[in-house]
Amino acid sequence: MLPLFKKAMLTAFGAGLLFPMIAQAETSKPATDVTAQLNQAVLNELPFSDTRSFEDARRGFLGALPDGRVLDNEGHVAWDMAPYAFLQADAAPDSVNPSLWRMAQLNAIHGLFEVVEGMYQVRNMDLSNMTIIEGDSGLIIIDPLLTPATASAGLELYYQHRSRKPVVAVLYTHNHADHFGGVKGVVNEEDVRAGKVRIYAPEGFMEHAIAENVIAGNAMTRRATYQFGAGLTPGVRGHVDTGLGKALGSGGLSLIAPTDTVPDNANLTIDGIEIDFQMAHGTEAESEMMMYFPQFRVLNTAEITSQHLHNIYTIRGAAIRDASSWSRFIDKVLVRFADRTDILVAQHHWPIWNPEDITHFLEVQRDLYKYIHDQTVRMMNRGMLPGDIAENLQLPESLNQEWSARGYYGTVSHNARGVYQRYMGWYDANPANLNPLPPREESRRTIDYMGGEAEVLRKAREDFADGDYRWVASVMRDLVYANPENREARELGADALEQLGYQAEAGTWRSAYLVGAHELRHGLITPKHVGLQPDLMQALQISMFFDSMAVRIDPEKAAGEHLVINWSITDQGEDYRLNLQNATLTHRSGELDERAHASVSMHRAVLDNILLQKTSFPEAVESGEIQVEGAVDAFFGLLQMLEKPPANFSIIEPVGEKP
Repeated sequence: MLPLFKKAMLTAFGAGLLFPMIAQAETSKPATDVTAQLNQAVLNELPFSDTRSFEDARRGFLGALPDGRVLDNEGHVAWDMAPYAFLQADAAPDSVNPSLWRMAQLNAIHGLFEVVEGMYQVRNMDLSNMTIIEGDSGLIIIDPLLTPATASAGLELYYQHRSRKPVVAVLYTHNHADHFGGVKGVVNEEDVRAGKVRIYAPEGFMEHAIAENVIAGNAMTRRATYQFGAGLTPGVRGHVDTGLGKALGSGGLSLIAPTDTVPDNANLTIDGIEIDFQMAHGTEAESEMMMYFPQFRVLNTAEITSQHLHNIYTIRGAAIRDASSWSRFIDKVLVRFADRTDILVAQHHWPIWNPEDITHFLEVQRDLYKYIHDQTVRMMNRGMLPGDIAENLQLPESLNQEWSARGYYGTVSHNARGVYQRYMGWYDANPANLNPLPPREESRRTIDYMGGEAEVLRKAREDFADGDYRWVASVMRDLVYANPENREARELGADALEQLGYQAEAGTWRSAYLVGAHELRHGLITPKHVGLQPDLMQALQISMFFDSMAVRIDPEKAAGEHLVINWSITDQGEDYRLNLQNATLTHRSGELDERAHASVSMHRAVLDNILLQKTSFPEAVESGEIQVEGAVDAFFGLLQMLEKPPANFSIIEPVGEKP
């Protein structure tokens, strides 16, 4: 019984996905003359003669792993810089925007670097940086990367050049997985439980670290394949960079719960190292902190600043970030710490090495987010719509010429749309858009109005020849939605997306365009689950588990049903009342109903084992690990109402039945 439920939670709680590499170089097409000319023009628009960033990124280099190659415990490749050797060429090829090429080269500088004596960084051995500080008795690790394999390799690289001290503390700067997922590569949980290692995090860390993987985790994971270019082969017509870092490390995540919550703007001494903290909650992450080290005169801005424009809205999908608040927190550290800071580091990219440049950098980053926020709102208050704002909002030249303001990860265009959405939502106030036709129907009728498929293709080919790729991509989107089987539309749409990818300055946009082009040509990339993450399971609050159940209720199966289920986690003393009514599942904590259809009790470990597919609900009931009093069929009936969300739903063609 219930094989559906056993699988239904796969993508809900930190399920990792692996994607086969796309051999898209064999099917991709070269840059057109139009794309080549546009990319060539970039060389005259930006200050490429300014090469200080390359000097800054190499400064303090101590050593690197051969090709940056990291294998996990099972011999799988977790990280490998060898496929990016093509970036050693000085000039960008026609198929890569020269500005993105520059950032890709910078993010290819990898290894162990000294910031000052006693503070070191492992860079570009995963998406983020790992900072290592030498305390009185051991090491303090800030952000142990995304996977245990890369974190362990980074620490071993450090030990090749410094003394082998134990890790005595780990600091998580914020709740994004690339800043905590590798923690078990640098410490083990037994030492944490024994008090040998302390783990520090800002308030709300655990709640937000888990929550993002739960409710909308399936959709975010699928969309992230577009944002990060999962499966794209590195190469001049494929993946070159994410902007934020080279790529995502491969492998499962780990998590050890913090032992200490850092109070707001605290001053703490950890293993002899004094640290002044500056919280920045609700900005780049829901729970985030920056830190200043007086004895080193180093400011660590976590991910609040970076060497580019970050995401106010991230295209994988997430809550819109508060750009105005983001700017204010940058100004706070500027005021608090800039006049006593010699070096600025962050948990992505390379340091800023002198006080004058630090002040300038912080001012640029502060004004960058505030300008986008303020000018979007100004245009919004004039009645301009998101598309108009995105098309017309331009940075002032003083920001536009700053490399640290370029849109390698976020863009002015999609960030402006995000600001608009934060205030106004999806509706533009035009009644014609209040209840439009569904996308497939609108596309079908639009193509009919335009003269039918053959005529639309004829016109689109002419526009493609003229280099009007944005329009061709848009029209082919409608044609593919109207008729997904139209091979010519798919090919032409792919050609247009591909050229847009070659032109993109943002690594995220390039990846999205190229993955979309591949899927138009060849169909969906089939992911392989690497399984649920046990550490995320153990950290999951039971209420989050019930919330995730609720968003998976199939209303057709639940129609007309009314079930009340008592659910007790006996070893943790937690009781819940679940109510299914009106095809809606709700729950109350700390309450049981004596009239419930069924009462279910289990240990927390049993639930974790079910989610990890080590057992199933029927097996646990049969073995006695789960006790059910009352109507067993009511309990199983509830579980059978849960649907399994598809891990690989379509993006570039309609989901569901063809029209």
